[in-house]
Amino acid sequence: MKITLTITLILLCAAGGGASAAAPSKPNIIFVLADDLGIDGVSCYGADKHRTPQIDALASSGLRFQTCYAAPLCGPSRCVLMTGRYAFRTGGIGNQSWRAGGPGAKSADEYPVVRLLKQAGYATGQAGKWRQLGEQPSDWGFDEYLTDNTAGGWYWETKYNKNGQVLNLPPGTYGPDVIQHFTFDFIRRHKDQPFFFYYAMHLVHKPTLRTPDTAQGTKNIDRLYDDNIRYMDKQLGLLVAELEKLGLRQNTLIIFSGDNGTAAGYPSPVQGRMINGHKGSMLEGGSRVPFIVSWPAVTPAGKVLTDIVNFTDPYATFAELAGVKPPDGFKTDGQSFAPQLRGEPGTPRAWSYVQLGAHWFVREPGYKMNEAHELFDMSDAPFVEKLIAPGADTEQSKASRQRLAAILADLNPAGGKIDHAPPMRALWRKRI
Repeated sequence: MKITLTITLILLCAAGGGASAAAPSKPNIIFVLADDLGIDGVSCYGADKHRTPQIDALASSGLRFQTCYAAPLCGPSRCVLMTGRYAFRTGGIGNQSWRAGGPGAKSADEYPVVRLLKQAGYATGQAGKWRQLGEQPSDWGFDEYLTDNTAGGWYWETKYNKNGQVLNLPPGTYGPDVIQHFTFDFIRRHKDQPFFFYYAMHLVHKPTLRTPDTAQGTKNIDRLYDDNIRYMDKQLGLLVAELEKLGLRQNTLIIFSGDNGTAAGYPSPVQGRMINGHKGSMLEGGSRVPFIVSWPAVTPAGKVLTDIVNFTDPYATFAELAGVKPPDGFKTDGQSFAPQLRGEPGTPRAWSYVQLGAHWFVREPGYKMNEAHELFDMSDAPFVEKLIAPGADTEQSKASRQRLAAILADLNPAGGKIDHAPPMRALWRKRI
């Protein structure tokens, strides 16, 4: 009998299960992506202030990657996920890149992961945040989708875009619940066939409003933010419970992550120390995010990996698990972590590349180099990034300086698609 595997990709933290020698073929995939959630918002990553028991439970059932890099802003991160390619190749370099005349990625010029999985026979669905990727989810290959129509009002919102049609719901409707219900419906209808579902949460992005669980009259912004994290965590737990009820949990790969670091004004301590930077910055706090992978029938339970992962890597991993490849000659940048899912060492990537506008850096375990070829000691990251002057090089830092400079020369981001529109120039001058 053919076994259908369900891979639920929830980008946050992971929970329980054991490992098996052989993985079933054609796993289903659900990718859950939290919005503006850095590692300082997740208790299994050492957050002092916030408790996330459902995310922590997910982590205890599978793998927790300590060092994952997204882009520092929503739109570029989502583009990297969908394309498996660095920003200078696609033009998805900033949140404004998809405006008319901008260089933002066009679905016709890419080979999205959705199209790749459809090639392998997957049903495809999307729910939640989308607009910063440009076009409609259907243009990128999704069979079914539910997203918002506006740039704000993501929570107590009554108007949605369902498969290209306007969907009006009653006043008092809570957006994250609408998105979750659509997700559950899709899973139930496709539980007997391979499927890929991209679950793009709006939580915990601003505006920081009440949730259905918030005590009446609560106005304190810190308490509201805590409520948003708790509700997001609760929704993840309900999703796992739904998979269990449907008999899909053992053969479901869940990856949970955030699209960028915590927003300014909301960072909190990790084991008594503040992470350096926040959303929008080219520091660790801008792009370092939680990344948890749980597939109880396959992954080792409760394992923590120091392997570097990058947002291009899910593309390569899904392709390997589904047994498909992009067209010959189409350049992608991801590195599959499928071996690690099976409890094998694999071949971890030696470095990660991150870009926002005309700023970028390449990061290896001990050091980081930016577009100005400045080298930073990252031995105390994510809390401290120490600039190393060339005259202060040790043998180790000198070797790293040469190695990272060669990587940047080979990538040549400046020779790619760069946006010189005023919004992006202002961002570059600010150097956040």
